[in-house]
Amino acid sequence: MAGGASGIGAATARRLAEEGARVLIGDLNGDGAEGLAAALRGEGHEAAAHRFDIADDASCRELVAAAVTRFGGVDGLFNVAADLSEGTLGRDTDLVDVPLEVWQRSLEVNLTGYFLTARHAVPAMLAGGGGAIVNTISGLVLHGDPQRVAYGSSKSGVVALSKHIATRWGKQGIRCNIVAPGLVLTESSLEMNPPEYREKVSAMLRSPRFGRPEDIAAAVAFLLSADGEWINGQLLPVNGGTGLR
Repeated sequence: MAGGASGIGAATARRLAEEGARVLIGDLNGDGAEGLAAALRGEGHEAAAHRFDIADDASCRELVAAAVTRFGGVDGLFNVAADLSEGTLGRDTDLVDVPLEVWQRSLEVNLTGYFLTARHAVPAMLAGGGGAIVNTISGLVLHGDPQRVAYGSSKSGVVALSKHIATRWGKQGIRCNIVAPGLVLTESSLEMNPPEYREKVSAMLRSPRFGRPEDIAAAVAFLLSADGEWINGQLLPVNGGTGLR
C-alpha cells in the first residue's frame, strides 16, 4: 500500500487486514505507518510498515522488495499517496498562474509515483501468477475545476496509466482499476476544502452525508478481492451520487 498512514489509506489498510490480507503499509510518514501497523498487529492481524518516498524510484523498488521479503510476494497494490501540502496543492491555481515547480511536483508525486510503484509491483505479481492494482484519482477529473490544474492533470494521467496496465497485462492475470472518491471528510480534505466549498458540494449530493474513509476502503477491498476478478480497466466513482455516469 502506497500512502497508508492516514485517511483513506489507513482505513483501507484496516479493512484489508480485517478481511485477512497481509498488509504492508508504505508511507513517507514512517512513524504513522508503524503506529497503524502495530495497532493492527495488536488486534491479531498481519501488518508491517515501510517508510518510503513515492517520488523516488529506488524507494518504490524497496517498498515492493520489502513486501516480497516479508510476505513472499505481492498480490495487490493500492496507490493513494498524493502531495496535498500547502506548498504544492496550496499553491495550485490555474493554467496561467500556477508556479511551474508546483506543476512538476504534482506530476512527480501523483502520477510518476504511481508509475513507479506499479512498475516494480507488476513483475512481482507476474511471478506469483497475477494480482490487482487500484489507483486513486479525484472527482475533479470527472467534473473539472477552475483551480488545481496540476492536481487534476496529474490525476487524469493516472486513468491512462491504469488502462495501459489493464490492457498490457490483463491476459496474464493482472487487473488495474481506478477509484474516484468524492468529498471524503479526512483531515487533509477539511484543510483543502473550505466550508463554502463543502456547502456547494453538499447541494449536489444524492446521498444524505459526505463520504467517510471507510466508504472508499470498502470499494478498494472489493476491487482487490477475488469478487472483483472480472473487473479490469474500469473507473469507479465513489462519491455519494455527485454527478452521474
